[in-house]
Parts: sequence; C-alpha cells; structure tokens
Amino acid sequence: MDLMKRPTPYLPGPSPALSQADQEALTDLYIRGTPANTLRAYERDLLYITAWKAARFRSALEWPESEATALAFIVDHARDLSDAPAEDVARQTAEMLIAQGLRKSLACPAPSTLDRRIASWLAFHRMKNLASPFSTPQVKQTRAKARRAAARPPAPKSQHPITRDILEQLLATCRGSRRDCRDRAILMLGWASGGRRRSEITGLRREDVSLKEFEEKGRVWISLLETKTTQKGDTPRLVLKGRAAQALVHWIEVGQIEGGPLFRPVSKADRVLKRRLSPDAIYQIVKYRLKLAGLPAGFASPHGLRSGFLTQAALDGAPIQAAMRLSLHRSMAQAQKYYDDVDITENPATDLLG
Repeated sequence: MDLMKRPTPYLPGPSPALSQADQEALTDLYIRGTPANTLRAYERDLLYITAWKAARFRSALEWPESEATALAFIVDHARDLSDAPAEDVARQTAEMLIAQGLRKSLACPAPSTLDRRIASWLAFHRMKNLASPFSTPQVKQTRAKARRAAARPPAPKSQHPITRDILEQLLATCRGSRRDCRDRAILMLGWASGGRRRSEITGLRREDVSLKEFEEKGRVWISLLETKTTQKGDTPRLVLKGRAAQALVHWIEVGQIEGGPLFRPVSKADRVLKRRLSPDAIYQIVKYRLKLAGLPAGFASPHGLRSGFLTQAALDGAPIQAAMRLSLHRSMAQAQKYYDDVDITENPATDLLG
C-alpha cells in the first residue's frame, strides 16, 4: 500500500445491514448534509493526519486508532520544534510534512488548528461508527493541557478592517470595464450586506437576487442559501440600498447575468465567462484593489469587509443588535469585540495623562 498516496475521501463506513443502493444513498446524504467548507476541511485534515502517521510510525491509519497514536499526535503538535535536536522524531516528521507542503514551519501550530484536526479525526471515527481514542480521559486531559500550554492571542483574520474610508479608496480604483463593474459590486455587496464571507459571495446565484423593489424603492433583496452560522432555509433575506444596490444592478446588466452564478470570471478581453468565481478569487480581487489604491498587499484580507462593516457600525453608533441582523453573527460576544475596540479608543480615561 502506498501510504503517501492521497487518502480516499471520507465516507460513512460500510454497513452489512445496508444494500449497495442504501449505502450509496447514505453516502450521498452525508455529502449533501455537510457544508462545502466542512467537506474541504475534512479532506485536507484527512490528508494531513494520514501523511503524519505514515511519516511518524511508517504505518497507515487504523480504525479505530490507538490511544498511543492520539497522544503522540497531540504532543508532536503542542511544542515548537525549531530548537529540537535533529534526531527528534517529532522534528523529523514535521520536516517531512514541510517537504510535502502540508506544514508551513517547525513552529508550534495554533491550538485552533490542532483542535480542528482532532475534531475531523473524531468525525471520521463517527462516520465509521467507531469509538475514538480522543474521547479517553488521558487523551482529553492531554489535549486540554496542550491547548493551555500553546495559548496565544488569536490572530486577526484581516490585518486591518476595511472601514468606509478604506472601502472608498478601493472603489475609486474601479473605473469602467466589466471587471471593474464586477469588482465594485462584489466589494459593495460584501461590505454593505453585513460583511459577507468569501464563500457566501461566490455561492450567490442570479436567482437569489430580487430586483422587484429596485425601480420604486431602490432596494435589492438577497437570499443566502446558507452561512457558517445558519443552515439551508434558516438564513434571513438581506437588503442592499443606495449605491450598493445600484452597483449590483449595474453588474447584472453589464454582465448580462440572466441566471446561474451571480459573480463570474472576466477574461482579459473583458468577456464575462459562465462559471462561478472561486472563493480564492475574492482574495485576489481585494489584494489587487489594495495595490491599485496604493495600500500594501497585506493591508487587509476579504475578512476585512466583515470586520470593517462591524467596526464602522460601532463608529457610527449603530446598535450592535442592528449590525448583527445583517452580519448574522450568532455570538454576541464575537460581534462585541469590534465594538469594544472602538469603545476603548473613545474612552476619555485613555486621555488622563494628556
């Protein structure tokens, strides 16, 4: 068996009680019932842990996996290996993963990364209807200790929030080509509709946009299929007004989007293609517009549209509940962080020294 071969995609374990047709229906149900982002994360994590065990123990994954393997996985990912001796097996394993492009450095991975990979490993066991070693008392306690030992302030997803003034600089780079019209609509929709995530923007279809009230009231209604915090059918409709609504309608007209994906690639000849944009394309668009605006490429990421919306809402004194109705944050504490950052800078106690 080639242990370094890309692993078979995650599937529910075969059950002798099911016919072939029922087994296929079960697999299809798992795929349809799991968000696309989660499916991609599962695939990446399965690839990583398969490669890690092959490098660490020269063996394939076991189902169920052993407690010793689970403990080794946690310990290997709970320390900085930069200063470890060359003969350290954890360091040697990490170097092999770096060579394969599966790990970035010898530095201790973020606790959230370790948690996600363990959560995926747990999910793989559940799919196979097996008990997981990560549920045993010693492994659970070791995992908790590792999380505390490697605790660090969470890194922002975007170095800077794209507040209104920054957004205006990016919009000023959008002139008159079809690509410019598309990018203007993406930036405005992504910001003004509550700070949409990349997958939410690229997942939109023309059928999700209602223009019935645009001529009379200047409003455009948007129906998101699902988000990170909502499921299909539970996501409320969102509204675009003013310039944002106008920009989206202009793109629909210029791009001749009559159905299918709302946002699409535009060729070098300024021709609108039929396929949908990928989430990575949103990152490239933001990066490109930052460069044209004279800002550093790493100044902000697409998540800056989301953090910028909430930051601007706080700066303008909008109630947090109103902002959350658009951002669709499920956690008040998460949204409150953006308001707290604004509140503390405006706190008169920060000027006591003069």
